[in-house]
Amino acid sequence: MMKILVLILAAIIFGGCQNVELGSVENMKNFTQDTKVADVINYKNFGNYGRLIFPANIDIDTNAPLKNLDNVLLWYNNVNPKKTVEIVNYFKEKADAGEKIFYDIYTDAEKNLDPRKRNTGLFFFKGKPNEKFAICNAGGGFYYVGAMHDSFPHALELSKRGYNAFALIYRPNAQTACEDLARAIAFIHEHAEELQVDTKNYSLWGGSAGARMAAWLGSLGTENFGEKKFPRPAAVIMQYTGLSEVFGNEPPTYNCVGTNDGIANWRTMQRRIEKIRANGTNAEIEIFQGLPHGFGLGEGTVAEGWLNRAVNFWERQ
Repeated sequence: MMKILVLILAAIIFGGCQNVELGSVENMKNFTQDTKVADVINYKNFGNYGRLIFPANIDIDTNAPLKNLDNVLLWYNNVNPKKTVEIVNYFKEKADAGEKIFYDIYTDAEKNLDPRKRNTGLFFFKGKPNEKFAICNAGGGFYYVGAMHDSFPHALELSKRGYNAFALIYRPNAQTACEDLARAIAFIHEHAEELQVDTKNYSLWGGSAGARMAAWLGSLGTENFGEKKFPRPAAVIMQYTGLSEVFGNEPPTYNCVGTNDGIANWRTMQRRIEKIRANGTNAEIEIFQGLPHGFGLGEGTVAEGWLNRAVNFWERQ
């Protein structure tokens, strides 16, 4: 509770802006667990998007080492420093090689009209050329975007399996987050040739607040969030969110949650899956004994391997 109050107070005092200068760190050796958050944000080859690797709309301790990132990401458990380092070094390797890993989804004109759109975009974890794509959406209670634990690791693992995976950085509000996801879906469809992705049978992934985004776009479609109509996803993959509403036209849905989740009750998730099944749609849920909220990939826990089963579920659709 004290950590939440401190971060909220800091966000109010400092206007939710990270107090760092951008693009000041020259080429360096690989990042380690002792690397400061600021040194990643300011890494020269990341340019202006380095600041979006970590929560950009709240004030965070940029002097913290990567191994202490669990002190930055509220409500999350099992934050893995080794995975954090693997991800930032993945970004570094691609950026050093001149590969494009970040895509703006809004134009400069749109950002000028709504400055909050400057803190949006897609990080691209490239898989095989012309393979299917997935969009991963982190949680954060619509207060911040916890991508380093709740979408980057998922996207990286999907790319290792050959899929083209994107991690969305969005405006943390339920409505604007869904608008940003709708724009991301539109952007990928409209730039499929440039991105070398197959737009058929894509999937939407999300944890916590991000799972709600995936579910809402899966059921309501891009046309209900400011974009023209694009195909619905072949599958929605959801982790630990207490969403209960069912519209009757849900895509095939996979859920997973822990029994000790104090934010998303596993029984609520189970009832929703049962309702989706009753409508004749494929749906599955895995309930992991003893796990709390925000277990991410679940490495080293009873949930380890859930991502492989979720991928298999997607493939079957």
